[in-house]
Amino acid sequence: MDLDLGQVRAFVTTAEELHFGRAATRLAISQQGLSKRIARLEAALGLRLLERDARGVALTAAGTRFLGPARRVLTQGDLAVAAAQETGRPLRIDVWGHLYAPMRTLAQAVDAAPGLEVEPVPGRDLPSVAAALLRGEADAGFGRVHALPDGADAGLTHRLVRLEPVDALLSADHPLADRDTLSPAELRSSVLRYPAAVDRLDFLTRFAARFDVTARVGSTNLGLEHFLDQVAADPGCFSLVPADGPLPDRPGVRTVPLADPTPLYAWSLLWRTDRAPESDGQLDRLLRAFTAEAARSRWLEYDPSRDWLPDADEAALRP
Repeated sequence: MDLDLGQVRAFVTTAEELHFGRAATRLAISQQGLSKRIARLEAALGLRLLERDARGVALTAAGTRFLGPARRVLTQGDLAVAAAQETGRPLRIDVWGHLYAPMRTLAQAVDAAPGLEVEPVPGRDLPSVAAALLRGEADAGFGRVHALPDGADAGLTHRLVRLEPVDALLSADHPLADRDTLSPAELRSSVLRYPAAVDRLDFLTRFAARFDVTARVGSTNLGLEHFLDQVAADPGCFSLVPADGPLPDRPGVRTVPLADPTPLYAWSLLWRTDRAPESDGQLDRLLRAFTAEAARSRWLEYDPSRDWLPDADEAALRP
């Protein structure tokens, strides 16, 4: 059978919203028009995709199976239209991990690829960026990637593009603040302060588990300046920041390099598995730019006798 992309888009949008009113608003059509498109799709398939009752909208088993491939059909349709029209729209990139300043690394790669047009979109965190990619609202994502619960990252792939050393961020009044370097083990008696909720920063959690840091406290993410104020006011805490990251000239805090081993923060480019770089010129150019910049700036150097990576990040380095 021939699928009608308008009908498929109506189903996918409703499946994401689980509400006919919100789905119709997103598509700028009436609820009646939306219902007709879905009904025609179900009739053509000979299957019920959505259950509708007084409690709301839910996917049937067939609808659940159809949703993932349907999203991929829409992505390929959009790519086909863009290729035929030669629209050359910018590559939409969701970034996350804002306190670690992802834009500086992304900008360095983009600057190395003249003519590459990107449109950065600020993503709140990895789960929200993964959802936006799967919905086709972004073309790629940039930040640290880790496995998401309940398979929320199924249909996505990534490539590690930079390993960045991290420093300890300390109050100037911390007992170790005057050191030239520190080993992670020396921080185990301090409190690890997260710049957001404790369950939101996988890298810090893995660092704490590896180096036996048992005391941890979360924060409300109100930006870098607010977080630096919190660290400055607490001489018993520490956090981690990328070594190359720009920090404001803030009295009361200092950064100390970590060694023996040096923890590395893994930056990755993330995209959908059905969006093959070899058939997507913009994505392919960005990956090539990252590869060239990594070779030039030695972004992917890793020595397990000297450095530390979480297991999943280390595995991403293997061929």
